Amino acid sequence: MKLYTSTMMATSVSLLCGRSLVQAFVPTTVTRMATHKAATLSTSSSSIINKFPTKLRAAIDEEVDPGVVEGTDLRIVKYPHPSLRVPNAEITQEELDDGSISKIAKEMLLVMYAAEGVGLAAPQVGINKRLMVYNESGDRKKWLSEVIMVNPKIVEFSDATDVENEGCLSFPDMNGDVQRSKWIKVEALNLKGKKMKKKFRGWEARIFQHEYDHLDGTVYIDRLTEEGRSSVQPRLDELVADFGEGGAL
Repeated sequence: MKLYTSTMMATSVSLLCGRSLVQAFVPTTVTRMATHKAATLSTSSSSIINKFPTKLRAAIDEEVDPGVVEGTDLRIVKYPHPSLRVPNAEITQEELDDGSISKIAKEMLLVMYAAEGVGLAAPQVGINKRLMVYNESGDRKKWLSEVIMVNPKIVEFSDATDVENEGCLSFPDMNGDVQRSKWIKVEALNLKGKKMKKKFRGWEARIFQHEYDHLDGTVYIDRLTEEGRSSVQPRLDELVADFGEGGAL
């Protein structure tokens, strides 16, 4: 996911932090301090980036298409693949008990890390089940931060919203501003079928909402303004042409 801090007037640095990529902002005053001049960020980006919170500097790279990932046959599907739009089935207790969902979730994490992302929904790998995984740090070494949610649902959300710039691994090389709730309350099952209740704020709330949208057949371009949609339409047209017949717009 590409995300901008919209309240700051700043120079941007691409920081991968979501289903794909986060655009964090470095204030121009910080840039001047780092360079002792009003110079470009590129001359001192590494020293400035090291001051960012861990979750933002987890993966300072361009978003990548991992292609074949060792340990799994799962692949990220790109728009307009039909799996991004079809209904997603509730996961049964039988599926949890036989270990098949645990296997899928673990392989989804492999793909997520290979793509240098922080979250992934099952439809994005062609599996139409209500399953999502994420790690808000984006760091595979911080496995204790991994979250696997089965049949999640939002039960309450804040009226207060914010707007950040998002992208998606299923929509490479494009992004747009998306408005989302600042906090949400959710319910879900873990891999053992035990019910959990959580409240997420800020960055984690945005990750969850983005991935949750996928489970409802909604993609981030559906939430763009008319102007935002127009700005990415040429890239969408390219993706549709690359996919060929049978796509789901």
